[in-house]
Amino acid sequence: MSQATKPTSRVLAMLELLQSNKQLSGAELALACEVDRRSVRRYIAHLQELGVPVQAQRGRDGGYSLRPGHKLPPMMFSKDETLALAMGLRAARELGLNGILPALASAQAKLERVSPKALQRRLRDVVEAVALTPGQKSMPSSLLTEHLPALSTAARAQQRVRLRYRSGAQEPVSEDREVDVYGLAFRGGHWYAVGYCHLRQALRCFRLDRVEAVEARPASFLRPAGFDVLAHLSQAIATLPRAHTVRLSLHTDIATARAHLAPELGLLSPSPQGCRLDAQIDDLSAMAREIAGWPFACTIHKPNALREALMGLAQRLQKMAATGGQTAAKSRSPN
Repeated sequence: MSQATKPTSRVLAMLELLQSNKQLSGAELALACEVDRRSVRRYIAHLQELGVPVQAQRGRDGGYSLRPGHKLPPMMFSKDETLALAMGLRAARELGLNGILPALASAQAKLERVSPKALQRRLRDVVEAVALTPGQKSMPSSLLTEHLPALSTAARAQQRVRLRYRSGAQEPVSEDREVDVYGLAFRGGHWYAVGYCHLRQALRCFRLDRVEAVEARPASFLRPAGFDVLAHLSQAIATLPRAHTVRLSLHTDIATARAHLAPELGLLSPSPQGCRLDAQIDDLSAMAREIAGWPFACTIHKPNALREALMGLAQRLQKMAATGGQTAAKSRSPN
Protein backbone atom coordinates (compact mmCIF):
# COMPACT_ATOMS: atom_id res chain seq x y z
CA MET A 1 0.00 0.00 0.00
CA SER A 2 1.34 3.44 -0.92
CA GLN A 3 2.00 6.10 1.69
CA ALA A 4 -0.79 8.21 0.19
CA THR A 5 -3.46 5.54 0.73
CA LYS A 6 -2.49 4.39 4.25
CA PRO A 7 -4.15 7.27 6.19
CA THR A 8 -7.42 6.91 4.24
CA SER A 9 -7.47 3.15 4.75
CA ARG A 10 -6.78 3.52 8.47
CA VAL A 11 -9.44 6.18 8.92
CA LEU A 12 -11.97 3.84 7.29
CA ALA A 13 -10.71 0.93 9.39
CA MET A 14 -11.16 3.04 12.53
CA LEU A 15 -14.71 3.87 11.49
CA GLU A 16 -15.43 0.17 11.00
CA LEU A 17 -14.12 -0.56 14.51
CA LEU A 18 -16.28 2.18 16.04
CA GLN A 19 -19.35 0.85 14.24
CA SER A 20 -18.68 -2.67 15.50
CA ASN A 21 -17.93 -1.77 19.14
CA LYS A 22 -19.84 0.20 21.73
CA GLN A 23 -16.69 1.98 22.89
CA LEU A 24 -12.95 1.64 22.35
CA SER A 25 -10.07 3.30 24.14
CA GLY A 26 -7.39 5.25 22.34
CA ALA A 27 -4.90 2.48 23.10
CA GLU A 28 -7.20 -0.18 21.59
CA LEU A 29 -7.71 1.85 18.43
CA ALA A 30 -3.98 2.54 18.13
CA LEU A 31 -3.17 -1.16 18.44
CA ALA A 32 -5.84 -2.26 15.98
CA CYS A 33 -4.87 0.36 13.35
CA GLU A 34 -1.10 0.02 13.95
CA VAL A 35 -0.61 3.73 14.69
CA ASP A 36 0.32 5.83 17.73
CA ARG A 37 -2.15 7.62 20.04
CA ARG A 38 -1.47 10.94 18.35
CA SER A 39 -2.53 9.52 15.01
CA VAL A 40 -5.69 8.14 16.60
CA ARG A 41 -6.64 11.64 17.75
CA ARG A 42 -5.90 13.01 14.28
CA TYR A 43 -8.02 10.34 12.56
CA ILE A 44 -10.87 10.92 15.03
CA ALA A 45 -10.73 14.62 14.24
CA HIS A 46 -10.85 13.81 10.53
CA LEU A 47 -13.96 11.67 11.01
CA GLN A 48 -15.61 14.46 12.95
CA GLU A 49 -14.79 16.93 10.17
CA LEU A 50 -16.54 14.57 7.73
CA GLY A 51 -19.67 14.74 9.89
CA VAL A 52 -19.27 11.37 11.61
CA PRO A 53 -20.54 11.86 15.21
CA VAL A 54 -17.61 10.40 17.17
CA GLN A 55 -17.80 11.12 20.91
CA ALA A 56 -14.73 11.25 23.15
CA GLN A 57 -15.05 10.44 26.84
CA ARG A 58 -12.17 11.32 29.16
CA GLY A 59 -11.04 9.42 32.23
CA ARG A 60 -9.77 5.97 33.08
CA ASP A 61 -12.84 4.30 31.61
CA GLY A 62 -13.05 6.73 28.73
CA GLY A 63 -12.62 6.20 25.04
CA TYR A 64 -14.30 6.83 21.72
CA SER A 65 -17.76 5.86 20.52
CA LEU A 66 -20.37 6.82 17.96
CA ARG A 67 -23.32 8.91 19.14
CA PRO A 68 -26.19 6.56 20.12
CA GLY A 69 -28.99 6.33 17.61
CA HIS A 70 -27.00 7.82 14.75
CA LYS A 71 -27.21 5.84 11.50
CA LEU A 72 -24.15 6.04 9.29
CA PRO A 73 -24.31 5.50 5.53
CA PRO A 74 -24.47 1.76 4.89
CA MET A 75 -21.26 1.72 2.81
CA MET A 76 -18.11 3.82 2.67
CA PHE A 77 -15.28 2.76 0.38
CA SER A 78 -11.69 3.79 -0.19
CA LYS A 79 -10.51 4.46 -3.76
CA ASP A 80 -9.00 1.00 -4.11
CA GLU A 81 -12.13 -0.65 -2.67
CA THR A 82 -14.30 1.27 -5.13
CA LEU A 83 -12.10 0.21 -8.04
CA ALA A 84 -12.18 -3.41 -6.86
CA LEU A 85 -15.99 -3.31 -6.79
CA ALA A 86 -16.06 -1.70 -10.23
CA MET A 87 -13.87 -4.50 -11.62
CA GLY A 88 -16.19 -7.07 -10.03
CA LEU A 89 -19.22 -5.50 -11.69
CA ARG A 90 -17.42 -5.39 -15.02
CA ALA A 91 -16.42 -9.06 -14.74
CA ALA A 92 -19.98 -10.05 -13.84
CA ARG A 93 -21.32 -8.23 -16.89
CA GLU A 94 -18.82 -10.09 -19.13
CA LEU A 95 -20.31 -13.42 -18.03
CA GLY A 96 -23.23 -12.69 -20.35
CA LEU A 97 -25.95 -13.64 -17.88
CA ASN A 98 -28.71 -11.44 -19.25
CA GLY A 99 -31.00 -12.24 -16.36
CA ILE A 100 -28.78 -10.40 -13.87
CA LEU A 101 -28.12 -7.28 -15.95
CA PRO A 102 -30.82 -5.28 -14.11
CA ALA A 103 -29.30 -6.31 -10.78
CA LEU A 104 -25.84 -5.22 -11.97
CA ALA A 105 -27.20 -1.84 -13.03
CA SER A 106 -28.94 -1.47 -9.67
CA ALA A 107 -25.76 -2.39 -7.77
CA GLN A 108 -23.73 0.11 -9.75
CA ALA A 109 -26.31 2.83 -9.10
CA LYS A 110 -26.20 2.14 -5.36
CA LEU A 111 -22.40 2.23 -5.30
CA GLU A 112 -22.39 5.53 -7.13
CA ARG A 113 -24.98 6.98 -4.78
CA VAL A 114 -22.91 6.32 -1.64
CA SER A 115 -19.55 7.29 -3.20
CA PRO A 116 -18.04 10.79 -3.46
CA LYS A 117 -18.24 12.45 -6.88
CA ALA A 118 -14.65 11.60 -7.81
CA LEU A 119 -15.16 7.91 -7.01
CA GLN A 120 -18.47 7.89 -8.90
CA ARG A 121 -16.60 8.94 -12.02
CA ARG A 122 -13.91 6.32 -11.46
CA LEU A 123 -16.55 3.62 -11.06
CA ARG A 124 -18.25 4.56 -14.35
CA ASP A 125 -14.89 4.86 -16.13
CA VAL A 126 -13.82 1.33 -15.21
CA VAL A 127 -17.18 -0.33 -15.85
CA GLU A 128 -17.44 1.25 -19.31
CA ALA A 129 -13.81 1.29 -20.53
CA VAL A 130 -12.35 -2.01 -19.27
CA ALA A 131 -12.89 -5.37 -21.01
CA LEU A 132 -12.38 -8.76 -19.35
CA THR A 133 -12.50 -12.22 -20.91
CA PRO A 134 -15.23 -14.58 -19.64
CA GLY A 135 -13.69 -17.63 -18.00
CA GLN A 136 -10.25 -16.05 -17.69
CA LYS A 137 -8.08 -18.65 -15.98
CA SER A 138 -5.41 -16.28 -14.74
CA MET A 139 -5.64 -12.80 -13.34
CA PRO A 140 -3.07 -10.13 -12.45
CA SER A 141 -1.03 -10.63 -9.31
CA SER A 142 -2.67 -7.41 -8.12
CA LEU A 143 -5.99 -6.08 -9.30
CA LEU A 144 -4.62 -2.69 -10.20
CA THR A 145 -1.84 -1.34 -12.24
CA GLU A 146 -0.77 2.17 -11.35
CA HIS A 147 -2.13 3.77 -14.51
CA LEU A 148 -5.36 1.79 -14.99
CA PRO A 149 -7.64 4.45 -13.42
CA ALA A 150 -6.17 7.35 -15.42
CA LEU A 151 -6.31 5.44 -18.70
CA SER A 152 -9.86 4.18 -18.14
CA THR A 153 -10.92 7.76 -17.43
CA ALA A 154 -9.26 8.96 -20.65
CA ALA A 155 -10.84 6.14 -22.66
CA ARG A 156 -14.34 6.90 -21.40
CA ALA A 157 -13.92 10.65 -21.88
CA GLN A 158 -12.28 10.06 -25.29
CA GLN A 159 -9.41 12.33 -24.29
CA ARG A 160 -5.94 11.89 -25.79
CA VAL A 161 -3.07 11.01 -23.46
CA ARG A 162 0.70 11.14 -23.63
CA LEU A 163 2.36 7.91 -22.51
CA ARG A 164 5.93 7.51 -21.44
CA TYR A 165 6.32 3.97 -22.77
CA ARG A 166 9.17 1.47 -22.36
CA SER A 167 9.75 -0.95 -25.23
CA GLY A 168 10.04 -4.70 -24.66
CA ALA A 169 13.36 -5.03 -26.51
CA GLN A 170 16.45 -6.60 -24.96
CA GLU A 171 17.72 -3.07 -24.47
CA PRO A 172 14.50 -1.19 -23.55
CA VAL A 173 14.04 2.37 -24.77
CA SER A 174 11.51 4.78 -23.31
CA GLU A 175 9.75 7.23 -25.60
CA ASP A 176 6.70 9.51 -25.52
CA ARG A 177 3.58 8.38 -27.40
CA GLU A 178 0.43 10.43 -28.03
CA VAL A 179 -2.39 7.89 -27.89
CA ASP A 180 -6.17 7.85 -28.31
CA VAL A 181 -7.09 5.04 -25.91
CA TYR A 182 -10.17 3.15 -27.15
CA GLY A 183 -10.31 0.79 -24.17
CA LEU A 184 -8.41 -1.48 -21.78
CA ALA A 185 -8.33 -5.25 -21.46
CA PHE A 186 -6.63 -8.06 -19.58
CA ARG A 187 -5.19 -10.88 -21.66
CA GLY A 188 -2.48 -13.51 -21.17
CA GLY A 189 -1.36 -12.26 -17.75
CA HIS A 190 -1.10 -8.56 -18.62
CA TRP A 191 -3.21 -5.41 -18.79
CA TYR A 192 -3.24 -3.58 -22.13
CA ALA A 193 -4.39 -0.21 -23.39
CA VAL A 194 -5.61 -0.42 -26.99
CA GLY A 195 -5.86 2.61 -29.23
CA TYR A 196 -4.48 4.78 -32.01
CA CYS A 197 -0.80 5.73 -31.64
CA HIS A 198 -0.05 9.06 -33.33
CA LEU A 199 3.70 8.33 -33.35
CA ARG A 200 3.26 5.10 -35.33
CA GLN A 201 0.07 6.32 -37.07
CA ALA A 202 -1.60 2.97 -36.48
CA LEU A 203 -3.52 0.95 -33.92
CA ARG A 204 -1.29 -0.30 -31.12
CA CYS A 205 -1.56 -2.30 -27.88
CA PHE A 206 0.39 -1.00 -24.88
CA ARG A 207 1.22 -3.23 -21.91
CA LEU A 208 0.43 -1.24 -18.80
CA ASP A 209 3.41 -2.59 -16.84
CA ARG A 210 5.62 -0.80 -19.40
CA VAL A 211 3.83 2.54 -19.04
CA GLU A 212 6.00 4.85 -16.94
CA ALA A 213 3.80 7.96 -16.94
CA VAL A 214 0.40 9.16 -18.18
CA GLU A 215 -0.48 12.76 -18.97
CA ALA A 216 -3.87 13.95 -20.22
CA ARG A 217 -3.64 16.10 -23.34
CA PRO A 218 -5.93 18.97 -24.40
CA ALA A 219 -7.28 17.04 -27.37
CA SER A 220 -10.27 14.77 -27.87
CA PHE A 221 -10.99 11.94 -30.30
CA LEU A 222 -13.91 9.89 -31.55
CA ARG A 223 -13.72 6.16 -30.87
CA PRO A 224 -14.61 4.05 -33.96
CA ALA A 225 -18.18 2.78 -33.72
CA GLY A 226 -18.37 -0.83 -32.56
CA PHE A 227 -14.63 -1.13 -31.89
CA ASP A 228 -13.98 -4.47 -30.09
CA VAL A 229 -11.01 -4.03 -27.76
CA LEU A 230 -10.70 -7.72 -26.87
CA ALA A 231 -10.97 -8.91 -30.46
CA HIS A 232 -8.26 -6.51 -31.64
CA LEU A 233 -6.00 -7.40 -28.70
CA SER A 234 -6.42 -11.15 -29.30
CA GLN A 235 -5.56 -10.76 -32.98
CA ALA A 236 -2.57 -8.54 -32.21
CA ILE A 237 -1.13 -11.05 -29.73
CA ALA A 238 -1.82 -14.01 -32.05
CA THR A 239 0.01 -12.38 -34.97
CA LEU A 240 3.11 -11.17 -33.13
CA PRO A 241 6.20 -12.46 -35.00
CA ARG A 242 7.74 -15.46 -33.20
CA ALA A 243 10.25 -18.21 -33.89
CA HIS A 244 7.85 -20.51 -35.79
CA THR A 245 4.92 -19.95 -38.15
CA VAL A 246 2.31 -22.67 -37.63
CA ARG A 247 -0.57 -23.65 -39.91
CA LEU A 248 -2.99 -26.43 -39.02
CA SER A 249 -6.25 -27.77 -40.41
CA LEU A 250 -8.58 -28.57 -37.52
CA HIS A 251 -11.10 -31.31 -38.24
CA THR A 252 -13.95 -29.61 -36.40
CA ASP A 253 -16.14 -26.54 -36.69
CA ILE A 254 -15.02 -23.09 -35.57
CA ALA A 255 -17.39 -23.03 -32.57
CA THR A 256 -15.86 -26.23 -31.15
CA ALA A 257 -12.33 -25.02 -31.89
CA ARG A 258 -12.95 -21.73 -30.11
CA ALA A 259 -14.24 -23.61 -27.07
CA HIS A 260 -10.89 -25.42 -26.71
CA LEU A 261 -8.33 -22.85 -27.93
CA ALA A 262 -7.24 -19.68 -26.17
CA PRO A 263 -7.95 -16.68 -28.45
CA GLU A 264 -4.33 -15.53 -28.25
CA LEU A 265 -3.07 -18.90 -29.57
CA GLY A 266 -3.77 -17.95 -33.18
CA LEU A 267 -6.31 -16.95 -35.82
CA LEU A 268 -9.12 -19.30 -36.83
CA SER A 269 -10.72 -19.22 -40.28
CA PRO A 270 -13.12 -21.55 -42.20
CA SER A 271 -11.67 -24.31 -44.41
CA PRO A 272 -12.97 -27.37 -46.29
CA GLN A 273 -11.71 -29.66 -43.50
CA GLY A 274 -13.49 -27.60 -40.85
CA CYS A 275 -11.32 -24.63 -39.93
CA ARG A 276 -7.72 -23.45 -40.17
CA LEU A 277 -5.43 -22.21 -37.42
CA ASP A 278 -2.60 -19.80 -38.22
CA ALA A 279 -0.31 -19.11 -35.28
CA GLN A 280 3.07 -17.74 -34.28
CA ILE A 281 4.83 -19.98 -31.75
CA ASP A 282 8.12 -19.87 -29.84
CA ASP A 283 7.92 -23.28 -28.14
CA LEU A 284 7.00 -26.19 -30.42
CA SER A 285 7.00 -28.64 -27.51
CA ALA A 286 4.35 -26.55 -25.78
CA MET A 287 2.35 -26.45 -29.02
CA ALA A 288 2.58 -30.26 -29.27
CA ARG A 289 1.18 -30.58 -25.74
CA GLU A 290 -1.62 -28.20 -26.68
CA ILE A 291 -2.54 -30.30 -29.72
CA ALA A 292 -2.47 -33.51 -27.65
CA GLY A 293 -5.19 -32.08 -25.41
CA TRP A 294 -7.66 -31.34 -28.21
CA PRO A 295 -10.70 -33.65 -28.58
CA PHE A 296 -10.51 -33.38 -32.38
CA ALA A 297 -7.94 -34.33 -35.02
CA CYS A 298 -5.79 -31.93 -36.99
CA THR A 299 -3.45 -31.89 -39.99
CA ILE A 300 -0.10 -30.12 -39.67
CA HIS A 301 0.81 -28.13 -42.79
CA LYS A 302 3.86 -26.39 -41.30
CA PRO A 303 6.40 -26.49 -39.84
CA ASN A 304 7.78 -30.01 -40.13
CA ALA A 305 9.47 -29.52 -36.78
CA LEU A 306 6.02 -29.46 -35.14
CA ARG A 307 5.36 -32.98 -36.48
CA GLU A 308 8.65 -34.10 -34.95
CA ALA A 309 7.75 -32.47 -31.62
CA LEU A 310 4.35 -34.21 -31.63
CA MET A 311 5.93 -37.58 -32.50
CA GLY A 312 8.44 -37.13 -29.71
CA LEU A 313 5.63 -36.38 -27.25
CA ALA A 314 3.71 -39.46 -28.44
CA GLN A 315 6.77 -41.68 -27.96
CA ARG A 316 7.31 -40.35 -24.44
CA LEU A 317 3.67 -40.91 -23.54
CA GLN A 318 3.75 -44.41 -25.03
CA LYS A 319 6.88 -45.22 -23.07
CA MET A 320 5.32 -43.91 -19.88
CA ALA A 321 2.19 -45.98 -20.49
CA ALA A 322 4.23 -49.15 -21.18
CA THR A 323 6.45 -48.62 -18.15
CA GLY A 324 3.39 -48.04 -15.97
CA GLY A 325 1.81 -51.26 -17.21
CA GLN A 326 4.95 -53.31 -16.49
CA THR A 327 5.20 -51.81 -13.01
CA ALA A 328 1.58 -52.64 -12.31
CA ALA A 329 2.07 -56.21 -13.59
CA LYS A 330 5.10 -56.71 -11.36
CA SER A 331 3.24 -55.44 -8.33
CA ARG A 332 0.50 -58.10 -8.93
CA SER A 333 2.92 -61.03 -9.52
CA PRO A 334 3.29 -63.56 -6.63
CA ASN A 335 6.56 -63.83 -4.73
